Order: sequence, then structure tokens, then C-alpha cells
Amino acid sequence: MNRPSPADQASHDAKAMLADIKSGYPVLSPDPDYPPLRLKSIKGEVSAQEWAARVDCACAYRLVKHFGMDDLIYNHISVKIPGTESFLLNAFGLTYDEITASSLVKIDIAGKVLWEPEFPPGLGYKFNPAGWVIHAAIHEAMPQVHGVVHTHSLATMAVSSLARGLLPMTQTAMRFDKIAYHDYEGVVVELAERERLVRNLGDCDVMFLRNHGVLTVGRSIAEAFNNTYRIERSCRAQLMASATGDDLVIPPADVIARTNHAYKPGTRRPYGVLEWPAMRRLADRLDPSYRE
Repeated sequence: MNRPSPADQASHDAKAMLADIKSGYPVLSPDPDYPPLRLKSIKGEVSAQEWAARVDCACAYRLVKHFGMDDLIYNHISVKIPGTESFLLNAFGLTYDEITASSLVKIDIAGKVLWEPEFPPGLGYKFNPAGWVIHAAIHEAMPQVHGVVHTHSLATMAVSSLARGLLPMTQTAMRFDKIAYHDYEGVVVELAERERLVRNLGDCDVMFLRNHGVLTVGRSIAEAFNNTYRIERSCRAQLMASATGDDLVIPPADVIARTNHAYKPGTRRPYGVLEWPAMRRLADRLDPSYRE
């Protein structure tokens, strides 16, 4: 009798997990005193490339929290480990300010857990099944993408629910020459939706998930975070202006196109590269424990 390959078995297990959605979440029995998490650092136990990816990924979680784009324990940020088909994802149950380099779960495209932290008894956190469906689909279809950020901020949820979506009414919004949209199909746990997610994203850096939130991608986590930060501010500005009841001023199409061209990486510089060292320093000033 032929046994399934490890990849086939992992894919089968992932499908089974999604078929029985409850199995994707742990049954918790935490210490009633709720002591702070103290996870063992795995620095030195992984490659230098993986550790660097872990630190950058954890930093992105802290920054999303700092700038008010988080949603309790929900949503997810992934970073692909260079030279591999594996990526890092948060353990579902941690707030973003708890996430560290050593708390991230390493999984492959098929949903197989390659490494996970050892949590205290009663806290058997796992990765979010919906996070795997979304992030694995993108990492598999787009090998050039190394960072993926998904948020449910109030501003992006609101704009995702507007028929006109994001308007090119501010210089910040004009940076994005193309915005993708994906119609809401329910909680993203159906494997069949992955193809539609990827198709609708196309070659865009940003995709609004209608009635849901937003998704950004980048060739690095620095670029993906920068896209998230900029789209968030664009949404907030649009909603604030719309709330006044006054007419919105939309610049002429040629001005919008010229502004977008000025922001393109080929015209000026890659997105996020200049900002990331400053963002890392900011995260260090706020709480350097993300490096652990």
C-alpha cells in the first residue's frame, strides 16, 4: 500500500482541519493568575536568514499595534523565510504587543507546522486557519512576495464597504495607481476561495476585502508594512473628509497619474526601504522585547 507523501499528508490534514473548523482552535485551560508569557528564545537555533525574518515579522506586528491598526488577537502578518517555501505566522491567541521573534509559528504552503513555540500548559495556541488559507495562497502563487499584512482596522473596514472604495482624493491615496477588490464570501476558510483571492489581487500591492478589511503585499515586510500604513491613512482621510458633508475635491486624472508616477519605485525609491530602519528604532524605543 502506497503511503502519501509528507506534502500530500499535510495538505490532507489542513483540509480536514478546515472541514471541522473547531479542530483548528485549541481548548484552553489557562493558569487563573494569567502570568505573562515567557517563551524561550530560539536565536542561534535557526539560520541567520530565518532569525532576521522572525525579528522583522515580530517588529511589524508591534508597529501595527502601535499605529492602532490591530484588532485584539485577530488578523495576521506573514513573512516568507528567504530561500524556502516556508513562512512565519502568529500564534492565534496572542495580542500584537506580545508577539516576539520566537513566538512565531513556521508553516509550509500545505499547512504543515514545521516549528511552533512551546506555550505554558493550558495555552496550546495554534495558527489561525483563515490566516493559512489567505497567506499560503499568496505565498504559493507569488514567490516574489515576502511580506503579507491583513488588518481589520475601522477605517479599512469602512472603506471596504463603500461602493466607490478608495478615492484618489489625497496625495497619499494617489500613490496607489491600482487597487484590487475581492467580494465578501464569508469567513475565509474555504480552500476554493484561494484562487479567487489571488486572481483578484493580480499585480496590485493592496486589495480591499469587501465588508471585511484590507490586505497588502510587498517584496519585503518593510514594503508590505509601508503599504499598510499608507492605505490606512488614505482611508482615514477619506472618511474624515466625507463626514463633513462637503463635496470632495478629486484632482484631474492627469494630475493623479503624474503624482502616482512620481511615487513609483522606479522613479524614486523602493517603498518602505528608507522608512524601515526608523521603524525598527521606533519599535526598539517602544519595547525591544519583540527581538526575543
